[in-house]
Amino acid sequence: MRTSIVAVLGLAACCATALAQTPKLPLKSDDNGTVYAEPNVSPTETSMESKGATVGAQRPDGSSKYIGVDTTGSRPTYSLGGSTAGDLSYSAGVFSDGNEKKGVKAGVTLKY
Repeated sequence: MRTSIVAVLGLAACCATALAQTPKLPLKSDDNGTVYAEPNVSPTETSMESKGATVGAQRPDGSSKYIGVDTTGSRPTYSLGGSTAGDLSYSAGVFSDGNEKKGVKAGVTLKY
């Protein structure tokens, strides 16, 4: 019995870690929306190390836009994108390191 409880708690902790999102730190918030920074940090033994960040703006209706840089690879990767709001929303973005790594991403979200 005790082993199964430990196994379930371990599985729950792994799932929570996998589903965890990077925190968005609000820089400015008013009636027009929120400007936020989403740092890409990794822990070290005694501190945190920054590997880039994303800065974005989110309006009260849910639409948003962002721009960011990720320095975890050998070359920095830059990204830019946005999304609309509503029950049927669209999102699109692009990313590139200026050399080999580049791409486009797009999506549709249905809320019900």
